Amino acid sequence: MSCLVLDAMGVIFKSADDVAELLIPFISEKTGSSDEEAIQSAYIDASLGKLDPDEFWVYFNMPPESEDNYLSRHSLNPGALELLAFAKEKKAPVWCLSNDVGRWSNKLRSNLGIEEYLAGSVISGDVGVRKPDRKIYEILIEHSGCKIDELLFVDDREKNVIAARDIGIETVLYKPEEGFSYAKSWISRGVIRLDK
Repeated sequence: MSCLVLDAMGVIFKSADDVAELLIPFISEKTGSSDEEAIQSAYIDASLGKLDPDEFWVYFNMPPESEDNYLSRHSLNPGALELLAFAKEKKAPVWCLSNDVGRWSNKLRSNLGIEEYLAGSVISGDVGVRKPDRKIYEILIEHSGCKIDELLFVDDREKNVIAARDIGIETVLYKPEEGFSYAKSWISRGVIRLDK
């Protein structure tokens, strides 16, 4: 079984650094706060499951309902939905491996219509560990039921790609200008191999 593993921010979703590009400007716009270090720190805690999502917003004197407004600023990367549909057509399972707040990630996948294309997700806020920590890749392997040599991991951050490669996962460093052509050809090769 060939299994494609996609990072969320910068791969599935357009914003490569959602904290700097979307979250900090959103909080600043709504509260006037420009303490980027405090926002980064609180986000890291929330993305490790140490800070409840509601508590995150309250920390910045914002109602928890602000969450949906913030999440509406995200969008899919060009070609992402096409890739997911192609993988589904070829019966190649796709997993999402992301450093994010668990509830935020769940809402984004649902709101942007990709949940139905995914075999599963491993989100740092749900498992208490972030990429590039080796443990999160081990959790992915365990949850997906795939063998290491059946995985292709696509991420836009080199440190995450290197960490996955170090434990034997085949990797691709995603570059927007190159899109998803390698992932699509890999799926095709995997399907051919399985059909032999």
